[in-house]
Amino acid sequence: MNGLIYFAAAAILWTAFAAQVPSLWHNWRDPLKRALCAVIFLAGFCFALGAPPTVGFVNRTLGVPNAAACVTYGAVNAFSAASLVLIILWRGADSPAQLRRTSRSWLIAYAVIIVAQSALFAAGDAPVERRTDFDTYYAGTPFIREMIVLYLVAHMAAAVTTTALCWRWTRRISGWTRRALAVLAVGWLCTSAYGVVKMVAVAGHWSGHHWDPLSTRLAPMLVTVGAALTSAGYVLPLLGPRIDSLVAFLRLGPLFRLVGSGNSRNSRNALLSWRSLGDVELRLTHRTTAIRDGIRDVSVHFDEAVRERAYRQALSLGSSAGEAEAIGDAAMVAVAALTGTHDRAGGLDPAVLDGVALDAIAGFTGGYTGPEAGGQTLDTGQPSLIRMSRAVRAGVVESAVRAERAKSRQMW
Repeated sequence: MNGLIYFAAAAILWTAFAAQVPSLWHNWRDPLKRALCAVIFLAGFCFALGAPPTVGFVNRTLGVPNAAACVTYGAVNAFSAASLVLIILWRGADSPAQLRRTSRSWLIAYAVIIVAQSALFAAGDAPVERRTDFDTYYAGTPFIREMIVLYLVAHMAAAVTTTALCWRWTRRISGWTRRALAVLAVGWLCTSAYGVVKMVAVAGHWSGHHWDPLSTRLAPMLVTVGAALTSAGYVLPLLGPRIDSLVAFLRLGPLFRLVGSGNSRNSRNALLSWRSLGDVELRLTHRTTAIRDGIRDVSVHFDEAVRERAYRQALSLGSSAGEAEAIGDAAMVAVAALTGTHDRAGGLDPAVLDGVALDAIAGFTGGYTGPEAGGQTLDTGQPSLIRMSRAVRAGVVESAVRAERAKSRQMW
């Protein structure tokens, strides 16, 4: 189990990095994409370097006791700099030139810090290898002490700055970006706590106290949680819209099966398989188009009386005005779909037709305006279609279809 948690965290982060590689390859000139990939890769690199087995391997390979500490400190500060640059690029500025200047300033500052750390390590004397408690063991050693303090101060400065920037920014935006920033703020708060705990343990040695467990047990837990949250926060804006599209795609399922699945032009592309999850936005567009085409095809059978009856019945059963309106629209579309099926089928038994319709019932943003019904337009914008799709399963809609079935039997 020695080092397992470090390697597991690194594996998760590098898996996220691998998922970004194709996009990075095609958008190499995008500074935001480069910064995002650098942050995720460096976060995993820091965990891999911090694992005790890796510490021993690096020390043996370089032939210098505790050289891994210097390398790890440099990687952590590189991660801090990349994170600051990413937040700056993500937030934007008045001009591209200002963005470049600010990003370059942070990168230069942390590059100087990394060089200074290396110089202090070279000037100091740390002959005894310490894989887990280097900070506290050498807290009183000249030059090494300064190196440790410089590392912790630089790391905490980046963590506190990023936490404050994320928290302030959450008040100005909404949606997935706000959720991502909230997660980032909590993650960087944990990372800030990691630095504070480490510093307390180091300062304890200066005053004669031995608080090593703070540095060797609590601090790794805090930084693990912090790194997981910050990585998730950086990825959320990329995954969030796809999650929304997937949810909308699934919610449109009942309405699609009712009026869209028979449209050969769009129904094939409107289906979703595991291999097509990456194209869920395109599939959602196809499904929405298939539904709109289906509604247009059955619009000649729209009956305003059906919608009005369903609307009033839904209100009487306690539905809100918005819910009742969606139920009324769904009932009118379902009855129109059944009527259209009957007309196309000719001499088929109406019970069979009704069974097909009832099976279908059970089984985006926009202001698109669709076919007319009784002089009124039917809103087929994506939000309205989703509400209508949810209403397809309502008992009022099934009652309207059963009434149409009874009417068809009388005609036969």
